[in-house]
Amino acid sequence: MIEKYRIRTDLALEQKERFAADNVEVPGVILDETYDEEREIRVTTVKIETENGAKIMGKPVGTYITMEAPDLAVPDEGYHEEISAELAKFLKPFVPMDKPEYSVLVAGLGNRYVTPDALGAYVADHLNITRHIVKEYGRYAMGKDQVCMVSAVIPGVMGQTGMETVEVIRGVIKQTKPDLLIVVDALAARSTRRLNRTIQISDTGIHPGSGVGNHRNAITKETVGVPVISIGVPTVVDAATIVNDTMENFIRALESSETLKGVGVVLSGYNAAEKYELVKELISPHLNGLFVTPKDIDDTIRRISFTISEALNLLFSGGQAHNPSAGLI
Repeated sequence: MIEKYRIRTDLALEQKERFAADNVEVPGVILDETYDEEREIRVTTVKIETENGAKIMGKPVGTYITMEAPDLAVPDEGYHEEISAELAKFLKPFVPMDKPEYSVLVAGLGNRYVTPDALGAYVADHLNITRHIVKEYGRYAMGKDQVCMVSAVIPGVMGQTGMETVEVIRGVIKQTKPDLLIVVDALAARSTRRLNRTIQISDTGIHPGSGVGNHRNAITKETVGVPVISIGVPTVVDAATIVNDTMENFIRALESSETLKGVGVVLSGYNAAEKYELVKELISPHLNGLFVTPKDIDDTIRRISFTISEALNLLFSGGQAHNPSAGLI
């Protein structure tokens, strides 16, 4: 059943949750969770430590930090500033900055002209780019003995460029020789409640397009030659997820009905994997390729992208954010 049941999600947290729901313990996978009750921010760290755990989870060995903030999609400037600061704190251990001139390349993945997929491009738009200044005038032009040189690229998608994203990035890395690559991309979620309310950080790189079934070549340390940190926000869910959630509510309604209680009991006997597979069979073939995003995705993507870029600016500049107005909140 483990091999058969592959829910469509880019979140390691959701992969772990499906096993917990079926009372399956995954060897080699450690989960740690903290909750800030005042700000309602839940941070879950999933560490995949063994190859066997990676195989079962369907994710590479590494660390996955998931920050869930219910108000992330809400236009609250103060709250977004708090999220930026919190995100910068969790990113800091992944960015050592262990030399006087530490270079970071940020790649904004996705298609700028498809709003749910434009997150990466919008993040790159708001970054405080400094590599050219340091190269021209030296690090002391920034007023510091140690600086982080930031450059950015928006490689587009294969349909626009005719090239794999990893090919574009590999070429840029070959010429500019950064110490670290940070990729930002939109993700797919299994749960509708996590849409535009969750940020995942990972040190394992990324497979562009995997969330919507377009499997492109991976962007990892092995494929580009430098460490890769990925930042992603789930912006879409597939049709099977929505139907599955609806069926769960339907089963609960049946169980509370005197006349249809027996039907509810039968359906509730299926585990999560079997229910999801049943839904996929029922909606195929017409809805299998359908992905859904909230109606206010335009404003939400711009808002969240600014929050992520502010976190990166705080991290790279040691506390100084970049243009904190811009009317995005």
